[in-house]
Amino acid sequence: MAWVQREITEHVAGETRDDQVAEGNASRIHPLLADLNAPQREAVTHVDGPLLILAGPGSGKTRVITRRIAWLLTEGGVRPSEILAITFTNKAAREMKERVEKLLPTQGMWIGTFHATCARILRREIGVLPGYTRDFSIYDTHDKNQLLKTLLKESDYDTTRFRPAMVGGWISDRKNRGWAENESEAELALGEDGIEHEVLVKIEKLYAAGLTKNNALDFDDLLLKVLEIFERH
Repeated sequence: MAWVQREITEHVAGETRDDQVAEGNASRIHPLLADLNAPQREAVTHVDGPLLILAGPGSGKTRVITRRIAWLLTEGGVRPSEILAITFTNKAAREMKERVEKLLPTQGMWIGTFHATCARILRREIGVLPGYTRDFSIYDTHDKNQLLKTLLKESDYDTTRFRPAMVGGWISDRKNRGWAENESEAELALGEDGIEHEVLVKIEKLYAAGLTKNNALDFDDLLLKVLEIFERH
């Protein structure tokens, strides 16, 4: 942390990674920027308003994001509790967190995957939604398929024709499209006289009720329940 406390008299954010840069100028570059190229430095030091970075694999996106977090905390007047960094995989989230902690060991930042972050929010706030408490369970694919299999059998539907995994995939797609209330003609035409669609819609409703009864959420719900809370509360 010595470099954090060091007084920096001049930030040369516009310098490029030129091997020929004068030693005097190089010594004045902020340590967070020293090994970055000009576009990366521009991204790291941007503090006013949103910023979109488009870059291909291996171009240093994670480096820029983690340096940007450290920059906001040390130079931008941002508190750790105001940092929210989200990525897609557990591996990427761990790497991002480890890199930030090496740069600036501090507590209070939220760094994780979309699902983990939403689960964390729900552990605090899900009580505003009817039927759920903070000690809810999270159903993985196996749990989800087991519930669907039970519902299909209780409804006397053939689980070889309506496989739980297939039904679950259909429900997941519907959830992510917003639980469409008005079905299109194409959807109603699934199967003879729309019988298959009728079955799927029935199981969909039973599945939702079963999750609520069990105080459980599936992976889609982790995202959608947070969206529901943000929109309604």
